Amino acid sequence: MKKIYADNGSTSFPKAPGVANAVRDFLDEAAFNINRGGYADSYDIAMEIFDTRQMLCDLFRAKSPAEVIFTPGVTYSINMVLQGFLRPGDHILTTSMEHNAVMRPLHALSKRGVAYDVVKCARDGTLDADDFIPLIRSNTKAVIMSHASNVCGTIMPIEAVAEICRKNGLRFILDSAQSAGTLEIDANFIDVLTFTGHKGLLGPGGIGGFVVKKEFADEISPLIVGGTGSASHEIEQPEILPDKFESGTMNLAGIVGLKAALEYIGAIGVKAMHDKKMELTTQFISELEGIQDIRIIGKKTTAARLAVVSLDFPKHDNALIAAALDENFGIMTRCGLHCSPMAHKTLNTYPQGTVRFSFGYFNTAEEISYIAQSIKEQMSGGFPLSRE
Repeated sequence: MKKIYADNGSTSFPKAPGVANAVRDFLDEAAFNINRGGYADSYDIAMEIFDTRQMLCDLFRAKSPAEVIFTPGVTYSINMVLQGFLRPGDHILTTSMEHNAVMRPLHALSKRGVAYDVVKCARDGTLDADDFIPLIRSNTKAVIMSHASNVCGTIMPIEAVAEICRKNGLRFILDSAQSAGTLEIDANFIDVLTFTGHKGLLGPGGIGGFVVKKEFADEISPLIVGGTGSASHEIEQPEILPDKFESGTMNLAGIVGLKAALEYIGAIGVKAMHDKKMELTTQFISELEGIQDIRIIGKKTTAARLAVVSLDFPKHDNALIAAALDENFGIMTRCGLHCSPMAHKTLNTYPQGTVRFSFGYFNTAEEISYIAQSIKEQMSGGFPLSRE
């Protein structure tokens, strides 16, 4: 049986060509630390890491590679920023389409005296940026939100939100877990852009980071302090970037792998890759027409969305649908709440969740047709258990 991967919203697969070789070569031939060794091979790896920072700086149009901070991933980045910036008595705004990577840190902070309000999005996941305005208080410090929904792919109007933040003196923190490497992003109008390497950037797991404006970095206390290889004679954590937020030995193998992925993306172009994914999404939505007893969740067109399509099967158990597609047709999807229960409540798919199909650059038109035909065949075959 052929295997079709349609869970790129969780992690990209396959990874970009060259990623595995880059990681292996580093571990086999050059697994030296940086900022700790006074020898040429250590300096060579340090240059590899710097080059990766520069590539991310260029990708996100940041001002300086020093503003690119490496972390284990976007969840770590969000926690480092929120916990390092917000204080008891502060207030922050977010949306009803957020992942638990945002909501759980906000909930934890609420137990320490930080308040937050949630702007309700529409049933298709869209956001009216002006809905933030009535919720702004004198103690509101920031807006944090995702660039695009991991549940239904809806893209948020981040330029409009950024303008509201600018006019009201608020910091703008963006979760680009679903958009980095998929959409072109300009970090200049964002105070902090958090990203992960293993999704749209096609890199390995365990590496991500955030891009922070220097003036905002001055307002964020480092969540973790320790050895940086710089200013070792001082007991105070260095204030210079990126050292302020990069204590301890980093995931150098992951950064080297991410560099190979960025080289691949750079050769093809973010827009070209996104265009192909949206062609596949258009094809998928078109081929779903006429199939009985399914519901497309969120936007019904490909305008202002990513290559993420969530389906609900109202007469059936969604988990059984996903399991049947895997067992009978070799189609790998993700079923459930996708770590975004509030988004599902907004989309009216709570508590049953959805079956999510998220396509990547390496999917093909033939695979899309196979998936749609498999859904049709499975739906015509009947199921032993209904939702009731």
